[in-house]
Amino acid sequence: MPNILNKSNVCFRNYSQRFPTLLSNVENFAKLPTRHYRINCFSAALENEYASKPDSDHSTSFRTGLSKQLNAFYRFSRPHTVIGTVLGITSVSLLPVETMVDLSPTFFMGLVKALVPAILMNIYVVGLNQLFDVEIDKVNKPDLPLASGEFSIAIGAAIVSSFSLMSFAMGFMFQSPPLLYALLISFLLGSAYSVDLPYLRWKRHAFFAATCILFVRAIVVQLAFFVHIQKYVLGRPVSFTRSLVFATAFMCFFSTVIALFKDIPDVEGDRDFGIQSFTVRLGQERVFWLCINMLLMAYGTAVVIGASSSFLLSKLVTVLGHCTLASILLVRARSIDLTSKASVTSFYMFIWKLFYAEYLLIPFVH
Repeated sequence: MPNILNKSNVCFRNYSQRFPTLLSNVENFAKLPTRHYRINCFSAALENEYASKPDSDHSTSFRTGLSKQLNAFYRFSRPHTVIGTVLGITSVSLLPVETMVDLSPTFFMGLVKALVPAILMNIYVVGLNQLFDVEIDKVNKPDLPLASGEFSIAIGAAIVSSFSLMSFAMGFMFQSPPLLYALLISFLLGSAYSVDLPYLRWKRHAFFAATCILFVRAIVVQLAFFVHIQKYVLGRPVSFTRSLVFATAFMCFFSTVIALFKDIPDVEGDRDFGIQSFTVRLGQERVFWLCINMLLMAYGTAVVIGASSSFLLSKLVTVLGHCTLASILLVRARSIDLTSKASVTSFYMFIWKLFYAEYLLIPFVH
């Protein structure tokens, strides 16, 4: 027995650096009453020694998994469209403001009441489109979570349905008819654009697809949220301003450009799946330069309108701002490689940045 204990002590000392907590129990090990009991205690000590490691691994695994899911949801929400919605509604909501006194807590609460359900509806629309475009997106946008398999169809459907319900619930709760109408129209047109049912899936037809995007981005956003703030937040009678008319007309051009340009990077998948976009029918180069010329014409009109303003600040910001944007657009357009999908996609995201910039200029139009 002493020999066995000596060997056991040597064995324990060899592992002293890995199992420090076990060494303190070596001397008591020989005093244990039975061999079976000693073995059980030894096993328990090992289990206690490593007990913290699985917890750490599980914690790390949970954080990694959560990070991946949040990243997938971020891509699922199509953040460039969400940013456009936030900037658009915020910019239009400033148009009824007449004095600094109007920028009260009531105004900001009314703005939040407009933004939150609108963002939820935005995610419903882009998510629904992904649900019905999984096979197309495997060709055109393989990084999207449904196309890549990061999200199952069931998860995508759950997100889409829950977000639409929350959006409508808020629309009814906030008791603003223009806000509710904006959500309802966005829901109907977004569904008609994507859902694959008879007489629907309007994205297959270039004219109807462009009309959906134009109507929501250029008309519904401008008019509905302007009236929401002017009448139901500030409590004034509805009166359309010069800046609102300009914003609506300008965004009709811009929304048409976005509707046309969005299909240029996707021409391969659209052609394979029978989507008759303008790019499929006319070719990438013709549609590209049509979009550029439309934007340049819109910027030129904005410069003329800005120059006619009687307010010096409005005149300077509007003229210089639109001249700068037009110049940047022309320089970028001349450097694009239409044979490179990466180059075209990058330019499409640049178009969205111009869209954001326009909403920063619109409040200065008077």
